[in-house]
Amino acid sequence: MERGIETEVNKRNSAKKTQNFYGNGKLLISGEYFVLDGAVALALPTIFGQKLMVSHKPSFNPTLTWKSYDEKGKIWFESEYEFWHFRCLRENPSSKAIRLQELLLEVRKENSHFLRENVDVEVTTKTNFPLDWGLGSSSTHIFNIAQWAYVNPFKLLFETTGGSGYDIACAQAEGPIFYQLKGKMPSWSLVDFNPSFKENLYFVYLGTKKDSAQAVKDYREKGSASKDTINVINALTKAMAVADDLHDFEELLVEHEDFVSSYMGLEPIKKTTFPDFWGSIKSLGAWGGDFALVTSEESPTATKEYFKRKLGHDVIFSYRDIILERSPLLSKEPVGISINREEFLQ
Repeated sequence: MERGIETEVNKRNSAKKTQNFYGNGKLLISGEYFVLDGAVALALPTIFGQKLMVSHKPSFNPTLTWKSYDEKGKIWFESEYEFWHFRCLRENPSSKAIRLQELLLEVRKENSHFLRENVDVEVTTKTNFPLDWGLGSSSTHIFNIAQWAYVNPFKLLFETTGGSGYDIACAQAEGPIFYQLKGKMPSWSLVDFNPSFKENLYFVYLGTKKDSAQAVKDYREKGSASKDTINVINALTKAMAVADDLHDFEELLVEHEDFVSSYMGLEPIKKTTFPDFWGSIKSLGAWGGDFALVTSEESPTATKEYFKRKLGHDVIFSYRDIILERSPLLSKEPVGISINREEFLQ
């Protein structure tokens, strides 16, 4: 690392006793799977996210203490590490503790000056959404650590958990984005996705956690997507972003579902689980888990009652209740959610 960067890192670490970092959650609207091969994807950051707080105090035997809290304020992970090799100081470390150690070691490769000072460091992380929702607890975790350590979050992702990186882009985006890998380099830009039919869009939690790594493996076994395939996805993505009529948007969702279904050899979720639903349904991200995008011209009550009856829970959000449309610090409190966003971000 250059001397100027080293100085900047030390300045940042010493200037504050407590540092705060935040990353947005994410939902992938189009381009699932194919984004790995360079397709343009439409992705939306969410009002839900994760924050990371770092405090320091002088010490002759520096220790890193880590505590992670869920949306209910309960600790779901805690561990302690020494600084030099990030050896876990607790007996029989869990798989989570080992993964964090591996992540910290990768950070050290990218920034050799990371955690080299004679201070105890306490890290606290908090999410304002259940971890099993699949909104980006891992990606926001990586993004926040990268901010803290002054390293490239995309490179940190690629060298550890892998993936396309769209979730890292969402973690720092102030609104909807187009995301694309260009020669394995991440490229993203804000897009004016502001549909006039927002009141007809819902995001339904399916209640099933999907193994993203296995989904990527299944896709990779088919080989790289052809240029023609990528062009089809690109055209659908761009058409979705500018659609100004609900019925046109629904047709694009169905076309995207059918295309992915044919390519992956998977049945669309509407056919397998919700065949009697009156609107369109599109899987988001790896098929079979987490969230789905739903369109409905029926009342919010009727729409939510349908999915509550089918799924046994009422985790369904309107567009405005979950999608970040401007800077996190300025976002309004989501309707029906008990979390005070301003307090959470403090």
